[in-house]
Amino acid sequence: MLLDAEPRRRSDAEPVLEAHGLHRFFRRGGEEVAALRDVSLTLAPGEMVAVVGPSGSGKSTLLNMLAGLDDPDGGSVHVAGRQLSHKSASVQSRLRGALIGVLTQTSGLVDHLDVLGNLRLAGSFRDRAPSSVELRSLLEDVQLSARTHARPSTLSGGETARANLAVALAGNPRLLLADEPTAEVSTTEEAALLQLLRVLRADDRATLLVTHSPRVAAAADRVVHLLDGRLS
Repeated sequence: MLLDAEPRRRSDAEPVLEAHGLHRFFRRGGEEVAALRDVSLTLAPGEMVAVVGPSGSGKSTLLNMLAGLDDPDGGSVHVAGRQLSHKSASVQSRLRGALIGVLTQTSGLVDHLDVLGNLRLAGSFRDRAPSSVELRSLLEDVQLSARTHARPSTLSGGETARANLAVALAGNPRLLLADEPTAEVSTTEEAALLQLLRVLRADDRATLLVTHSPRVAAAADRVVHLLDGRLS
């Protein structure tokens, strides 16, 4: 059964995401270029936030910082109270697998595994691996029960998007990071995916959407703008 679509923020609870004073600089020839400038962002449990901005504004850099794929030159990132930034690559990988689900615009499915196998693989990295019953229930929620044993190459575009969402949510990660999650689907499929994002929100999870789409931004509880590496 699908969950209540209304956001359930718990203001008294510990933030799911805390990013403080993030700075990131790159060298371009002999010049130092600031990709992020003193960016701070906090997401509460149950909250969905959209980050919007033009190309080159620093959205991808920010997402990499929040996912533990790149370290800031200054500042820190904590997910569910655990420091993600300035750790070894192995520690960051382990924390990312345990705490973060990542949804991208392209398929992240493993070709040689069926849909259920992809969910099992993603769930195996969590602090508590989900049971088969939980994974099948998640597939029912994203309307893929009939495609449980399908290989990724046989899925339609909309099915692939929903399977990617299920993989990102397997094992109930505390933070969902979605990078242009509807860029490769039709307007109808985009609406369906956004409805699932709203409906499948857990009250202990936060969602960050990085997008160019006004429709995706409108689905969020809060929109922040990134321009020239600064949040507003």
